[in-house]
Amino acid sequence: MKTPLSWLQLSHEKSRLLIALAGIGFADMLMFIQLGFRAALFDSSVTFHKALQGDIFLMSPQSDALGFTKTFSERRLYESAAVDGVESVVPVYLNYGSWKNPIKRNTRTILTIAFNPAQNPLGFSGLKENIPQIQLPDVVLFDDKSRVEFGTIPDLLQQNKPLTAEVSGRKVRVGGLFTMGASFAADGNIITSDTNFLRLFPDRQKGLIDVGIINLEPGANIEQAKASLKAKLSQNGDVDIFDKQEFIQEEIAYWQSATAIGFIFSLGTAIGFLVGIVIVYQILYTDVANHLPEYATLKAMGYKDSYFVMLVFQEAIILGVLGFLPGYFIAIGLYSLAAGATALPLAMTASRAVTVMILTVIMCCASGTVAVRKLSAADPADIF
Repeated sequence: MKTPLSWLQLSHEKSRLLIALAGIGFADMLMFIQLGFRAALFDSSVTFHKALQGDIFLMSPQSDALGFTKTFSERRLYESAAVDGVESVVPVYLNYGSWKNPIKRNTRTILTIAFNPAQNPLGFSGLKENIPQIQLPDVVLFDDKSRVEFGTIPDLLQQNKPLTAEVSGRKVRVGGLFTMGASFAADGNIITSDTNFLRLFPDRQKGLIDVGIINLEPGANIEQAKASLKAKLSQNGDVDIFDKQEFIQEEIAYWQSATAIGFIFSLGTAIGFLVGIVIVYQILYTDVANHLPEYATLKAMGYKDSYFVMLVFQEAIILGVLGFLPGYFIAIGLYSLAAGATALPLAMTASRAVTVMILTVIMCCASGTVAVRKLSAADPADIF
């Protein structure tokens, strides 16, 4: 069996090896955190979109993203009902209100979602069974995944006592819970009826909506229906028309390209990658420099440069694999901690672990490519 020279060189000085693995683990952890928050940004921003039950969606072209929408006339939505293949339409209202914590009495901005209870367009857990509640005046449903700053509403409801709060200065009763989750746009969410919505926001003009949902007849062709809708509705330029996948991608594109936060997370990942390259390069370069006489001796014995190149790359891969493990497990713990503190959907995924593993190997090999140039100096005639 061949002598595992690459491993023997790395493990010869165990303290230096541990420091090297800690450095690589830190770089991996940094990449995990940035990629995790980036994924949480995108996942949380489209939770609402994915829960919408419809085939085609209308929004104002002036709308940027969920929570930053501009209204358009619901007449445009009802005009679409005359298009062949359209079965039904559902208007949805969105607005930010001021929620007063029923216990601490502090206020916090909350996203309010509303629709006709007879046409529930959302598939959130807990919503269907609580629809009768929002048919009552001044009743809202509370998102049980909202941040704790809004109050321990789920615990209070378990006491089976009437629970009242205030939204935008109006007294409301919390009639039940549903599950949506916080996002970078909203720390908390409530759902109510369209009638209650107009009571909460009296300055909102009736007939102006934020999202229009179009349900097609079974078997209808979505692309053909979109083309017909664009021909009928696009002359005035006051609505954009999307299928569900386009609707989701439009939201992601906003957070990825039109905001600083998407760029920051991508930049953080790149910085973690570069930090890892520098750390691994320093380790490999020092190792090559310290063993230069030995390499020169092996050269004099007839070993070719390709042998030393493979040796350095083996060390790089060993460092990458071993350094990945502490970064991976620390990231899992940090994900759990951050998810509990922010109510964001942060969790380790297999695809992200594979991505960081590949980036780690590339990072280490790139460092090895730079460090291996030092071997060209291993000339026996010069060293001895």
